[in-house]
Amino acid sequence: MFNFDVKQFLQAFLEFLKHLLAARRGALLMLLIGVLLPLLIFGELAEDVWENQGGFPWDVPILLAVHSVNNPWLDAIATFLTKLGVFWGVFPVAIGVGVFLLFRRWWYALAYLITTLTGSIVINRTAKLLLHRVRPHLWQSPAPEFDYGFPSGHAMSSMTFVTVLIILTWQTKWRWWVLLLGGLFVLMIAWTRLYLGVHYPSDILAGWLISIAWAIGVSLLINPQRRNVSLQSR
Repeated sequence: MFNFDVKQFLQAFLEFLKHLLAARRGALLMLLIGVLLPLLIFGELAEDVWENQGGFPWDVPILLAVHSVNNPWLDAIATFLTKLGVFWGVFPVAIGVGVFLLFRRWWYALAYLITTLTGSIVINRTAKLLLHRVRPHLWQSPAPEFDYGFPSGHAMSSMTFVTVLIILTWQTKWRWWVLLLGGLFVLMIAWTRLYLGVHYPSDILAGWLISIAWAIGVSLLINPQRRNVSLQSR
């Protein structure tokens, strides 16, 4: 006769879960901190933007503080540097990285790069169309933009690309250089968007958060380190 011991079954299942969590604690921690937490904060920002198109209490004071040092020289610098956030910087460098991965036949890394960057564009355009947040008009910008502002496309493209590079080089000696230079690049692009007055700080923050969550989330689905040749330095 079939004998089913519920207590023994539950103990065995709980023991299995214990071993599973222990084996995958790194991935679970990354999922929690790198994906769920940024998504939750982004969701709060998006909800407030939906209800209050004018921005957050801290948006305008930060913008005015950044703009307080404006001069024609900084106008020219910011106008030039901001173009590196997409077409003059991220886009051509991403193509170069993609070609490198293609010739090295690192298919998982290449699939990760293409999926993450393409998805970032789709997410940005979709969020802008759904939320319809108008850009700030506190002063005449030397490089005006005319589409919606939330989340910032420049912030998303720069953060997405830098996060991808960090993940691709994480097991190599280059990760610290990527972290340092990539972090400076992301901050520089953010400064240009604020200085030019084309984004609220919350646009920038939202772009960073959703980019980090997306890039890390995709890396958990497409393991970019899984390839025939390792990125580790010899």
